[in-house]
Amino acid sequence: MTFSTSDLSVLAYANNFTLWHYKTVDADITTAGYLNTASDMLRVNDLIIANIDTDGSPSTIFYIVTGNSGGVVTIAAYS
Repeated sequence: MTFSTSDLSVLAYANNFTLWHYKTVDADITTAGYLNTASDMLRVNDLIIANIDTDGSPSTIFYIVTGNSGGVVTIAAYS
């Protein structure tokens, strides 16, 4: 599957930080290039609460945006 901007929404914004929510049927959103179309919205250190694999074995994972340069977004599971 591919990233859908309509499934990404802002939960909170303050002091140049955004907390996002994203839901998807995809089981992995850390795939290279997955969030690149949202590069104009996401900033390094933003957090994403993701409900993934919503049509299979759903789970919720917190991610942090670790990089956003030249239209390439990278994220990692937040721990």
